[in-house]
Amino acid sequence: MNCEKRESSMADVCTTADRIAERALVTRARSGDAEALRILIESHKDRLFGFIWRMIRNHHDAEELCQDAFLKAFASLDSFRVEYRFSTWLFTIGYRLCLNRLRRRNVLAELNVASVSLAEPDGTDEALESEEAAALRETVWNAVDQLSAPQRAAVLLFYRHGMGCEEIARVVEMPVATVKSHLHRARHRLRQLLEALDQKKLDRLRNFARLSG
Repeated sequence: MNCEKRESSMADVCTTADRIAERALVTRARSGDAEALRILIESHKDRLFGFIWRMIRNHHDAEELCQDAFLKAFASLDSFRVEYRFSTWLFTIGYRLCLNRLRRRNVLAELNVASVSLAEPDGTDEALESEEAAALRETVWNAVDQLSAPQRAAVLLFYRHGMGCEEIARVVEMPVATVKSHLHRARHRLRQLLEALDQKKLDRLRNFARLSG
């Protein structure tokens, strides 16, 4: 077995082990095990909050919706289908709550993201920690904030949370082809928004994209 196959096999084993452990936690949580509930919250709260905050762009609302998502999830654990990941199901609930909040605020603005990396800096590269890098990241996110809610969700789940199109389709409850269409349109829209920048700023943004991978 070559290294590539060995690494793939090990990853599959880890994924399977994680899924088995997760299902065990859900089973315990269904029976009212407080420790299992706590572990599920601790395992997913940061990623869920990050996704909701990027959708809503309001810290207080994001905290409220994140709590609501967990409450709704735990209240309906009996409906959770174990063939899916718990995080996928939880993000679906979070996404529905975001849409409801956005509709109430009547803010279904258009937004998009493309070839620019959306990862936050990990502290290993001082160039990415500069004020300029922070300003450029903000430029990208301002562009993202101009996408439609479904496009924004697809972009966030794809680029920030590493989900594939099939998993995103389950979260946003749309056909895979629709998700791919949202991603395609979002990338095109983001390119348009970013290319409207002055040339000097655009050159710095492209350089930042190369640095951030």
